[in-house]
Amino acid sequence: MIELKEVRKSFGKQEVLKGISLKVEKGEVVAVVGPSGSGKTTLLRCINFLEKPTSGEVIVGDLAVAAGRAHRKEVLALRRKTSMVFQQYNLFRHKTALENVMEGLTVVRKLPKAEARERSVRLLEKVGLGAKLDAYPSRLSGGQQQRIGIARALAMEPEAILLDEPTSALDPELVGEVLAVIRNIAKEGITMIIVTHEMSFAQEVASRVVFMDQGTIVEEGPPGELFARPKEERTRLFLSRFAPEGSYSI
Repeated sequence: MIELKEVRKSFGKQEVLKGISLKVEKGEVVAVVGPSGSGKTTLLRCINFLEKPTSGEVIVGDLAVAAGRAHRKEVLALRRKTSMVFQQYNLFRHKTALENVMEGLTVVRKLPKAEARERSVRLLEKVGLGAKLDAYPSRLSGGQQQRIGIARALAMEPEAILLDEPTSALDPELVGEVLAVIRNIAKEGITMIIVTHEMSFAQEVASRVVFMDQGTIVEEGPPGELFARPKEERTRLFLSRFAPEGSYSI
């Protein structure tokens, strides 16, 4: 379970998050949507303290970390409970697909190399890259690189996976392959928070959708309700700019 209590984040005089409170239950898939600049990515990065909140409290599982009193040991423990999938993949360019997935297992988790390799191979096969174990990122498509990022996140066996616009850097024809992998993971009951601009995908995969604007949560609810019958005028205005339900397929 993840819980945010009155989380605020400012960059200088600009307050990007304005007291966000949110609960995500174990096994829930929450999609966070909203216009650019609404604070979605900052919210995600505050969960694992890649951005340190200005104030508030972040709880992941049995660990609660208060922004004003966060110690390095607590932050590291918090990060071990979550895995991040980034927009721009963040792979080691000088390491193969297999080595990228193994890195966290051998360096952070201190697993024996043979065990780390076995787990990494299994996960790369799971995301459809069993034939690319020895390929370097420069030889792979954006979709393949992002699937390595997803396998790397899964390898750490986190309590939750945080995905920050996982398809935003991809060519349109590669989006479907990454969304298909995420959709299959969602079916396994893994807790996920996904910042996405793919409205139809959010509608299909999420158990709950959170709409953000100007650093606040405007509205949240089951996708069938929020997309079909939004309660807030700001939500209706935002959703009116997107194609009707069912226009995107995987």
